[in-house]
Amino acid sequence: MDNMPTQELEALRYIRYETRDAIGYITLNRPEKRNALSYDVVSELKEAFEFAEEDESCKVIVLRAEGAAFCAGADLGYIQELQGFGYTDNLADSTHLMQLFHQIYTLKKVVIGQVQGHALAGGCGLATICDFAFAVPEAKFGYTEVKIGFLPAIVSVFLVRKIGEARTKQLLLTGDVISAQAAADFGLVNFLVPKEELEEKVYAFARRLCVENSGQSMELTKEMLARIPEMPLEDSLRYAAQMNAEARGSLDCRRGIAAFLSKEKITWDN
Repeated sequence: MDNMPTQELEALRYIRYETRDAIGYITLNRPEKRNALSYDVVSELKEAFEFAEEDESCKVIVLRAEGAAFCAGADLGYIQELQGFGYTDNLADSTHLMQLFHQIYTLKKVVIGQVQGHALAGGCGLATICDFAFAVPEAKFGYTEVKIGFLPAIVSVFLVRKIGEARTKQLLLTGDVISAQAAADFGLVNFLVPKEELEEKVYAFARRLCVENSGQSMELTKEMLARIPEMPLEDSLRYAAQMNAEARGSLDCRRGIAAFLSKEKITWDN
């Protein structure tokens, strides 16, 4: 790997972080628990994403996992502990997960989900939050919270934006577990890839973003896409025009247009 993480990241128990060729890899590393989410796992994910966002050696982030499952959702042992807590403590825990999802959704850098196994409940939420998702055909997806009397609350906010109300209702109210192909049909997954090709295909896609696209342009485009849906039409158009005008004066835009006019091929990761 090109860049070793800080001492604090090296001390993480459930998450690994490393970079290679301008790609930051955040790896869920709790395979014996099917990478289930607990308070500590969420804390370490937040720390890793915060580091990756500021890591100058990283332009694009890949979220992946060790073991057979991508993420089985909430650690049920931890959920049982929370049942003994009061509302205030449970709200603090829910807010902790909400902050992670919001962090990934609004992150300055593109996040690619590399889903090598089942992604269920909160784990399906993690895959949903990624800007792109690659999955193996064998993977299963589902927001199964209603099956155990729980709520797919936080992910619902992002899922409605991603696939619309009708499809969100179908997935969240049934709690059905669906195939990777169905997840792709719903718009949860962008690319289905054979397991033996998954790592290579994700790497190639991430490198293409690094080389062919301006990091600044991707960052501002993500910001716009996060903010525009909540604005009235007229406000969103004014905001878009302002962003357009500001981009024209940026160094990346000047560099890109100069290369285009001189018919030079630009490489953005140097």
